[in-house]
Amino acid sequence: MDIQKYVTNQPLEVQTFFALVDTTAHLVATSEKYWFSKNLNGARIRILVEIAKAGGNILPSVLAGRIGVTKANISAMLIPLEQLGYIHISNHPEDGRKRRIVLSPEGERLLLDVMPGNRETIAKNMKSLDETEMKQLLSLLHKLHKKPD
Repeated sequence: MDIQKYVTNQPLEVQTFFALVDTTAHLVATSEKYWFSKNLNGARIRILVEIAKAGGNILPSVLAGRIGVTKANISAMLIPLEQLGYIHISNHPEDGRKRRIVLSPEGERLLLDVMPGNRETIAKNMKSLDETEMKQLLSLLHKLHKKPD
């Protein structure tokens, strides 16, 4: 079998897939560069944002599902956020076997401080598309996301 068959002269579907992967990597790297300039990292910010989106508190299992990691991984990822005072972890009020993650006032202040600059960085990266193109891209991405395996 010739390896070149799989690495050169790819069909349109494969070319499109890797163009999407490369573009995503570039955009994520730009966002990460912003977080790094603030002595932060995107994974930790993503966790705080997901907690905020859930109304300020969330179950670890739900959070793990939203960011695509295992329950064990989310537990490890929460440790530094709790040590920094950005979250509090407490027993669930209705089920003592469960734990609840709560965004602290410090965590909320951090997000309010750094999110505007990050969103501005993201917007600058997307300026090469006009509004119609962004809507079209968003529609296509939703279509790809919903397509069954």
